Amino acid sequence: MKTECVELMISSTSDGSREPSLFLPCAGNKPAPLVVALHTWSAERHNQVKDVTPFAERLGWNVLFPEFRGPNLSGNPRAREACGSRLAMQDIVDAVDHVVAHLAPAGAVFLVGGSGGGHMALMMAGYRPNIWTLVYASCGITDLAAWHGENPAYAPHIEACCGGPPDTPERIAEYRQRSPITYAEQIAKARVVIEHGKDDRSVPYTHALTLYNSICAIVPAARVHLDIFDGAHVLRLDHAFSIFEREFSSPSPSAGLTG
Repeated sequence: MKTECVELMISSTSDGSREPSLFLPCAGNKPAPLVVALHTWSAERHNQVKDVTPFAERLGWNVLFPEFRGPNLSGNPRAREACGSRLAMQDIVDAVDHVVAHLAPAGAVFLVGGSGGGHMALMMAGYRPNIWTLVYASCGITDLAAWHGENPAYAPHIEACCGGPPDTPERIAEYRQRSPITYAEQIAKARVVIEHGKDDRSVPYTHALTLYNSICAIVPAARVHLDIFDGAHVLRLDHAFSIFEREFSSPSPSAGLTG
């Protein structure tokens, strides 16, 4: 039997605002892993429901689709609160805490995101590295200032989130605060799979490579793995869920990936 998403409104522990999420419960009452699926740069909480649901239903797992202050677009009146802000990151933590405490106790919590969701997945790996069983981040932006110059189509939206272009010390600091590359040492404390298509035209694969090299330089033994795959700007959910399933069935901190 197919299940339907439940709309949640969760109070932020940061500013008290009521923030929406979607929760897809697994069939039955048995304990099951929780997958936290993040929306992309220009979207909101409904963005990944159609694509993620078949994988969750096959495995009988729960899924949380948080909305962390909306899309990272100039048209979002709360753009300054989106895009890796402390408020947005805490929204995700609050949503996970609420689901685990009240709806679905979980022995494993997996995090997945691509593009803007990959950016946020990496930010969350640094913000709360200990709450994730494994983080899967695909084609994510790791340096907002670099991407501002690399993709002019998105520059106005980055500026809306960060308060302008990265041309003053204050705004450069703002860009850094919202960029995963700043938190390489913290990300190294999590178990992370970073993937990026070598033919990505939206976000160059050098974002993944630079972050990975930074992590390895700081913590050579970090449980962070990189796969530059033969592809473009995509989130390979089949690959992500196969890794999650393998990790849940046979957790192995030393397990690596080939590719």
